[in-house]
Amino acid sequence: MKSSLKSNHLINEKSPYLLQHAHNPVDWYSWKQEAFDKAKREDKPIFLSIGYSTCHWCHVMEKESFEDEEVATLLNENFVCIKVDREERPDIDNMYMTVCQMITGTGGWPLTIIMTPDKKPFFAATYIPKKSRFGLVGMLDLIPRINDVWEKRKNEILTSADEIIKSLKNYYVVSKGKYLNESILRDAYGELLNRYDDNYGGFGNPPKFPTPHNLLFLLRYWKRTGHANALQMVEKTLNAMRMGGIWDHVGFGFHRYSTDEFWLIPHYEKMLYDQAMLAMAYTEIFQATGKEEYKDTAKQIFEYVLRDMRHPEGGFYSAEDADSEGEEGKFYLWTEREIKEALGDESELIIKIFNVSKEGNYMDEIAAKRTKKNILHLKKPLSEWARELKIPLEDLNRQMEKSTKKLFELREKRVHPQKDDKILTDWNGLMIAALAKAAKVFNNEDYIKAAKLAVEFILNKMVDHENCLFHRYREGEAAIFGFLDDYTFYVWGLLELYETTFEVKYLQKAIEFNQYTIEHFWDKENGGFYTTSDSAESLLVRQKVSYDGAIPSGNSVAMLNLLRLARICGDNKLETKSAELGKAFSKDINNLPSSHTQLLAAFDFVFGPSFEVVIVGDLDSADMKKMIRALRENYTPNKVVIHRPLEKSPDITKISPFTKDMNPIDNKATAYVCQNYSCNQPTKDPLVMLKLLNVKKN
Repeated sequence: MKSSLKSNHLINEKSPYLLQHAHNPVDWYSWKQEAFDKAKREDKPIFLSIGYSTCHWCHVMEKESFEDEEVATLLNENFVCIKVDREERPDIDNMYMTVCQMITGTGGWPLTIIMTPDKKPFFAATYIPKKSRFGLVGMLDLIPRINDVWEKRKNEILTSADEIIKSLKNYYVVSKGKYLNESILRDAYGELLNRYDDNYGGFGNPPKFPTPHNLLFLLRYWKRTGHANALQMVEKTLNAMRMGGIWDHVGFGFHRYSTDEFWLIPHYEKMLYDQAMLAMAYTEIFQATGKEEYKDTAKQIFEYVLRDMRHPEGGFYSAEDADSEGEEGKFYLWTEREIKEALGDESELIIKIFNVSKEGNYMDEIAAKRTKKNILHLKKPLSEWARELKIPLEDLNRQMEKSTKKLFELREKRVHPQKDDKILTDWNGLMIAALAKAAKVFNNEDYIKAAKLAVEFILNKMVDHENCLFHRYREGEAAIFGFLDDYTFYVWGLLELYETTFEVKYLQKAIEFNQYTIEHFWDKENGGFYTTSDSAESLLVRQKVSYDGAIPSGNSVAMLNLLRLARICGDNKLETKSAELGKAFSKDINNLPSSHTQLLAAFDFVFGPSFEVVIVGDLDSADMKKMIRALRENYTPNKVVIHRPLEKSPDITKISPFTKDMNPIDNKATAYVCQNYSCNQPTKDPLVMLKLLNVKKN
């Protein structure tokens, strides 16, 4: 049982994950020097456990082992125990996750590492049960075995640990390749096509993750080539996810992934980064197709985030848990009876459309039986239901909205999943970018206000006197110096917000933080950006990552940031830096193009056509608003847009000197469309501007 009286060394931490373990009988330390000093002094190995607050199996292992006095006694006697929140310290997590994958061939959370007092790993695993079962060695058997080997064969352990470190260092060696050509985009498309699920959308076998950067790449590939299949893959995937149980049909937002191929049964965490990246995907597919259902989904994602995931002063929280009242998904599941009681005569339609049954569609995996609980999901779009039921789609949408609102109000009375209310700069950067992008496309002032508040939150609370970003904020404390992702994702958000508002202060901040990134993260010998700055804590290796995982890599985002800033500022040095970055990782990209889809979005920009559009005139004038609307309602991803006001020497001309002599025609809103380092004749006609951007209008 959890003790409410005795606490361990985690009690004064800010991380919700670490605080969850602050009353375990395990004598946990956070990642601090005192723990390593203690291990050296007592000649004990370190038991490192890495997870995050919304991780279901982390909760299972805590309840089963870390709250158990028998296991805790063994751990305390034989190890110095350290807990790490992977979201606070992605550098530690990424390094030891690589170790786990090297040793075991797999990975996941909770991540368990046993290592020497000088941080060298010699054992790795993920979830470990208390007692051995089904071929899994349990904690009660594992700990004595490790202790026996440590006492009797320590030299073998040290030799093994040194070999692992040698392999780890080799893993992170990135040797420069050649400049890539346009064929790499075709190769990535081919790999995605081979992994694509024709039946249900998405890529690969279950568990199926959203990986929206794959979809953003495919949209660009469709734009470049006209391949209808690339667009079809995006549409089918986004539609299938929106109909499935991975989407919260009552309160909105996406769960973290689907455990099956149908997108039906989710892992119920809701992560801020998923909401941001998926909102971008639905926004862009709306631009590309004009289909209102995509716009509606993007807006519902933002409704969820702005309602449930926002700090009163504007920053965004990290995640919501999968569990409530000790059960995964309990908050989101419904019995047929609950729906009938809540909706009365309205329930028949909801039960039919959402595939609710008396016996339920949700299995208890341990008992291997149905639970009478249902995951709400659609087997066909509402447009098909409207035709089948002979109801106008507008009326059906209105009825569904009315009924789901009643279910939402009822669900609000349930015990909510725990919210991880720490604020991370990198994930906030993604949400700022998503809000700003959607504000442009949907002409939504509320999204602009939300993005601005989040930007100011970070500037006011998460930047030190030397213009250095902090990674995490919680309960009044900003801590942990920023990682590459913090800088690059925040710069991405600032760039999107500049192109939405044309307020130069956001562009200036983007330039400042981009320059800081170059100065403190760039690998001067081999190119590319390190994960950590030159002043960060020294770990076993200084990592440099190019591949895109659940979210894009910092290097992927950095490359496109560099290109956009180069074109906005007319700065060839930034363009050269982006080329060096691409060359630094070209071998890795060639080896597996489809694992670098966000990075390839930057290459898509490089290969062109890409444009610089300078619009000159009064933002409040009717003709300028018409010009901007024409720019934003069409899908043209590979461009930067700069606004030059009418006054004689506006601030933008100091940042973008080439705009200095760009003047309006007849005092009307005027567009200068530039490509391949030269500008076309200016035009005050939005249709001519679109033609210069290769936009075909019907």
